[in-house]
Amino acid sequence: MSNVTRRSGGRTARQALRSSKLSDEIRPIRPGMEGGTYKPLSDSDVIRIHHTALDALEQIGLADAPPSGVEILTKAGAILGDDGRIRFPRALVEDMLAKAAKSITLHSRDGKNDLDIGGNRVHYGTAGAAVNLVDVDGNNYRECVLQDLHDAAKITQQLDNIHFFQRPMVCRDIPNNFEMDMNTIYGATSGTTKHIGSSFTEPSFIPGLFELIYDIAGGEAAFRDRPFISNSNCFVVPPMKFATEACEVMEACIRGGMPVLLLSAGMAGATAPSTIAGAIAQAVAECLAGIVYVNAMVPGHPAIFGTWPFGLDLRTGSMSVGSGEQALLTAGCSQMHKFYGIPGGAAAGASDSKMPDMQAGWEQMCSSVMAGLSGLNMVYEAAGMHASLLGFCHESLILGDDLIGQSMRCVRGIEVNDETLALDQIADVCLNGPGHYLGTDQTLGRMQSDHVYPRLGDRTSPKEWVENSKPNLIQKATKIKEDILSKPSEVAFDSILDKTLREKYNIYLSMS
Repeated sequence: MSNVTRRSGGRTARQALRSSKLSDEIRPIRPGMEGGTYKPLSDSDVIRIHHTALDALEQIGLADAPPSGVEILTKAGAILGDDGRIRFPRALVEDMLAKAAKSITLHSRDGKNDLDIGGNRVHYGTAGAAVNLVDVDGNNYRECVLQDLHDAAKITQQLDNIHFFQRPMVCRDIPNNFEMDMNTIYGATSGTTKHIGSSFTEPSFIPGLFELIYDIAGGEAAFRDRPFISNSNCFVVPPMKFATEACEVMEACIRGGMPVLLLSAGMAGATAPSTIAGAIAQAVAECLAGIVYVNAMVPGHPAIFGTWPFGLDLRTGSMSVGSGEQALLTAGCSQMHKFYGIPGGAAAGASDSKMPDMQAGWEQMCSSVMAGLSGLNMVYEAAGMHASLLGFCHESLILGDDLIGQSMRCVRGIEVNDETLALDQIADVCLNGPGHYLGTDQTLGRMQSDHVYPRLGDRTSPKEWVENSKPNLIQKATKIKEDILSKPSEVAFDSILDKTLREKYNIYLSMS
């Protein structure tokens, strides 16, 4: 029994050390680490995709632009054809790429989690429009409600490796679309201060939504100075059509000082070519049209190049976000972002599995690591997403924090210098020491700065596992979830502001 006590006590001490908050200078991983070492496309492949995208814009163009968009684009030099399609001369695209923002800051509400987007800097976060919440206890799905969204934001606030919170689910308990959009903003911002992304349903909603956003920010000028919400905008309907109302929403968001995510979400084999190269080329063409659109309105306005082509299981016609093809689609798109030198985002880390099981693990890790190694700036849908984006899981969000931690360690890579090559250590241990490196100053000194330790992953021996009552991964995640959700939001609005918002707007979320 004494041996068990000593071993357990040592283990407890080590776990306490690993779970304590690390100072920034010794953290092994952090938001914005540099990726870019993985390049699935050759230089000549990139050039061919680029020219194919330009050919598509010049020869095929995009249909269904709103009248305001036609005016904006034609004034900039685009050509409206007799067939109603807008075509983009190469010189126009190149001119607008030169004007486009090369790096942007996605602000947090409190200034503590601002994200510097551009280059090969990698950030992981949530996203999506899941209509169901995954109930791991009952092995069931149910419709998402506003409380679920708020809870996801509260959980995200506590997870170091989830860097931003883009709305991951739709509040199915609010039938009025304007009130749903409004409460999505309230539910997210009252749960986390990290940067928030959300989509808005109709152009007519924007003035009212911005009124709420400006009130939360402390005024229009304060928001314009530090816009902590961005608009996730599906401005195109692949293949090669503008989404008319979404374009009008985008225009209003740009005028309101809000960053935009230019999102092209074609499905390879359905609304995009079935080949990986073809799907990437079409997504690039569509997003280049968006770059022209945005910069024709406001040169240098913060915009993210959101190539989001998804895979398709051609046997069944169902979406396949957990496939190797999806991982390649995302990494290839990331490489195109680097070619243009503009901030980019794509989807990775989601699963086709219905529950956080082994299938979910391999699917999520495959695309998560490849996205990070490719240097993708914004890795969307990186935690919590299941059932080909139809389900969101709070436990999986928590488990995703561990998974992304390991992905980020891969992004960090291998440092090679005199200290890490460790010739002096090898000599000392072999010639003067005990013949091993356990307990040396160098090993202990780099224990925290070099290694990422899972919060939930179990690395004990089978004997220790039994001594610990055979802990279950999902049950451990559920306990963390319940602990977080049992407490009021740490970043809730102060009582005066919250009272003002509730009197002015129809807020559905109950007061905690």
